[in-house]
Amino acid sequence: MTGAASWLPMLNVQAHESEEISVTQSVSSNTIPGYRTGTWQIDPVHSEVSFSVRHMMVSKVRGHFTEFEATIVTAEVPTDSSVTASIKLDSISTRNEQRDGHIRSADFFDVEQHPTMTYRSTSLVADGDGWTVQGELALHGVTKSVPLSLELNGFTADPFGGQRAGFSASTEINRRDFGIDISMPMDGGGVVVGDKIAITIEIEAVLDQN
Repeated sequence: MTGAASWLPMLNVQAHESEEISVTQSVSSNTIPGYRTGTWQIDPVHSEVSFSVRHMMVSKVRGHFTEFEATIVTAEVPTDSSVTASIKLDSISTRNEQRDGHIRSADFFDVEQHPTMTYRSTSLVADGDGWTVQGELALHGVTKSVPLSLELNGFTADPFGGQRAGFSASTEINRRDFGIDISMPMDGGGVVVGDKIAITIEIEAVLDQN
């Protein structure tokens, strides 16, 4: 019994290593239907970067950006894939020019000093049926680590002989973490503009054929 028992720790280690190898293979194998490797540029006509923020404590204001770009690289091992993105902050639209002008001002984005918001991924991990992107968001002169919940919507050929891919992503940030700390208190309590910003991204990307 003593001799048999001495093998148990080694067997446990081997079993653990086998489990790790199985997990690695499942993530790295091309089991994603239609998966294509390469470099992709977003199609802005079929993509959107939008947000919502609490207003007057009782409702939400929604808006989007009209000028943005991104490069996505899908790697042989999916978890080695990456994304870089840039958004022109003066392209904000909340369907109210007076409000948009205020958001562009030094009270909020200060677009004259900080014209763009950028994102650069640092890692990608499988997370249940989806993925989690870890990356660095630079906004208003401050860079913070911000995760994205990512859904891979699929790959397909388009009618023009190209290849397309679709992605959905979302996250939430606190504007005060990026130095946008204006307070607009209401007489009856609460604030005009909330601190938490929900961000939603819908991307259709085109494979670079070069």
